[in-house]
Amino acid sequence: MHPALQLFARQYLGVIFATLLPVLVVTFLSIPLNLNGHPGEARIINATTYFHLT
Repeated sequence: MHPALQLFARQYLGVIFATLLPVLVVTFLSIPLNLNGHPGEARIINATTYFHLT
């Protein structure tokens, strides 16, 4: 592989991973927090909140 192409590929992948990392961290931390547990886990009835959002 040409050295310039290799450098470009490394920089490109670095930008992609640096962009996706915060998105993945926010997603996998905020969804369980909003659901009061991980998706697929059994929940007790009292864990859910019932309110109107207006």
